Amino acid sequence: MKEKKIDLRILKTKKSLYESLLYLMKEKSFEDIKVSDICERAYINRSTFYAHFEDKYMLFDTLIKDLKESLRKELENKRSISNLKEYYIELIKVLMNHMEDRRDIYMPIMLHNRNSIAMDMIYDTLNEDITKKLEEEELNYKKKIPKEFLAKFYLGAITNIGMEWLMGKYRREDIISYLEELILDNS
Repeated sequence: MKEKKIDLRILKTKKSLYESLLYLMKEKSFEDIKVSDICERAYINRSTFYAHFEDKYMLFDTLIKDLKESLRKELENKRSISNLKEYYIELIKVLMNHMEDRRDIYMPIMLHNRNSIAMDMIYDTLNEDITKKLEEEELNYKKKIPKEFLAKFYLGAITNIGMEWLMGKYRREDIISYLEELILDNS
């Protein structure tokens, strides 16, 4: 089977369009941004833009899907943790690392534009991971608490704390310390 070759020109074009969109989202709302603004900022013709994307919504959707896939891959790397307390603490660390490594993406989308699509992406990705983890666990806090309830509880806490950290309200070390105190140990 032949491996599909990656066209670097396409990657560079998409990267330039992503960066232009994100730069513009720092200055104005997504709704106020025009395709012509994105193209001008990226030094790309509109015909090139339309060769890759139908409109700015498709560009944004593709950006969010790429972000989701990168978060999903990072979450998969911590699958071997068996203790739920360690798992949740590692989960928030992964989320904070992901946000920190992609601060230039998260800041304009989530803080400057308050975009719910990005928040939904984080929520869905973390929910999938937490649900998988709870399904792997035999003990569900003595099975008194339904897995769905437990997943939503931790999901809300982790996403909200991640946002608070992104806004600079808490230091990473403090968050980890607080979680060490708050989360019950299941072992």
